[in-house]
Amino acid sequence: MADAGLVTLVPVISPYRADRDRVRAAHEAAGLHFVEVFVDTPLELCERRDPKGLYAKARAGELTGMTGIDDPYEPPVGPELRLEPGELDELVERVVAVLGPN
Repeated sequence: MADAGLVTLVPVISPYRADRDRVRAAHEAAGLHFVEVFVDTPLELCERRDPKGLYAKARAGELTGMTGIDDPYEPPVGPELRLEPGELDELVERVVAVLGPN
């Protein structure tokens, strides 16, 4: 039996809608709460914040399969929460609010 007080955050780039839908369905089948949070950050901002230079390598053709460059990103249709770049404290408050008691 799952601990009602346990919350697990799994921050991943999941570019394909079908993959996210499968994870949601698996949680629902197991009776587990699932919250999809769409961190809606413009590609240009992702590139500016890229500490490893992966976007630059992808643009130069040195790296393939980069989400948003030569591999697609399918935005969520109905995420429980959509976040845009902003003040960290406000964003954290919004995540905590959506993860509150079910």
